[in-house]
Formats: sequence, structure tokens, C-alpha cells
Amino acid sequence: MSEKPDYSFELAAQMRGLMHVAGVDEVGRGPLCGPVTAAAVILNPAHIPEGLNDSKKLTAARRRVLAAEIMASADYCVAHASVEEIDALNILQASHLAMCRALAGLKTVPDHVLVDGNRLPKALTISAEALVKGDGRSVSIAAASILAKEVRDALMVDLAQQHPGYGWERNAGYPTKDHLAALLNLGVTPHHRRSFKPVHNILYQDVSVSD
Repeated sequence: MSEKPDYSFELAAQMRGLMHVAGVDEVGRGPLCGPVTAAAVILNPAHIPEGLNDSKKLTAARRRVLAAEIMASADYCVAHASVEEIDALNILQASHLAMCRALAGLKTVPDHVLVDGNRLPKALTISAEALVKGDGRSVSIAAASILAKEVRDALMVDLAQQHPGYGWERNAGYPTKDHLAALLNLGVTPHHRRSFKPVHNILYQDVSVSD
């Protein structure tokens, strides 16, 4: 396995006649609040931005630059599954729903999809393969991971202004010490995932106390 993602999976698909290859990735499975966000990207082979990598391995400044380059040169779409959908479906199925929405929003219908992770969305009806740690192996998935993180982080900054005190502008909704403390002190917001244990436990305690 190479240290940085490359275009080899895309080329292998193209050699089989699958010319339009999309990479898809999601961000936001772990947070206690906010949507889960997925991006789908079909890179232009003639204009692949330099330095694409797993979004977690990039600085915020580098991610911003790369996101702008991806949006200027590639076919892309970013989509979400809501907190209500996460609670109704479970986080894995909601992640897959967001992925399918992102793929459906591409201008070009992909011939093949490279999905980050070890499972394919059941609703996918086109050729696809799951790549474990795909954002560190495929530049298309890496590009998708960058766009998904940029969009979701910006959304959580906006929500933080509406609900100050939880630190979402810093923690993006993940269960950090300050977020968990705020959840106890300030309570549950409409953006919290009620099916997630720390949130569920607080709601259940409130019901028990009021009973």
C-alpha cells in the first residue's frame, strides 16, 4: 500500500471500460450532533490537484486550498443525512443514504464508484468497490473526504453561533470533554442525535427525574 493516495484504482476501472469513476466518502459518523455529510467526486485526470490526501492528515489551511481546487476542476456533489434520519435509520444506514444522495447529485452518472470503508450502500445499483482506508489510497476518495469535511465543519460553525457553549466551532460536534460538559449543563439541542448514548442517557435521566 502506498503512503499517499494515487490514481491506480481509477485507472484499473478505466482499463475495464468504466470511464467515469467517482470517489465517495463521508464525515460525521462519530459526532453527537449535526448531520452526517458525504461527498462524491469524479476527478478530471488532466487536472488532479497536487497533494490530495486523507482530510485528517491535512492542515485546515491546506484543506481549504485543495477544496477550492477540487471544486474548480472536478465534478462533485456534497449531500447530508439529517439528525432525524440518523436516529430513524442508524448512523451506518444514514451515512450510506448521504453517499447515495451525493452520487445522485453528480452531473455525470458514474460508471464505477470507489467507496471508503468496508461496506457498500445497499441502494447502489452501479459497479462499485469498497476500499478500507480508501481516503489514503485513492485520490478520488481523498478529494471526497476533503470536500465532506470542509462543508460539514462550516455547517457546525454556523450551528455553533445559534447554540453557543457547546464548542461546535472547535469540536464539530464530537464528544469532547467540553461538549459533554455543556450537554450536562445546557441540555440537549434539536441538533443532537437522540439515538447516541450520551444524549439518550441525559434525556432518559431527565425523564426519570421528572417522573
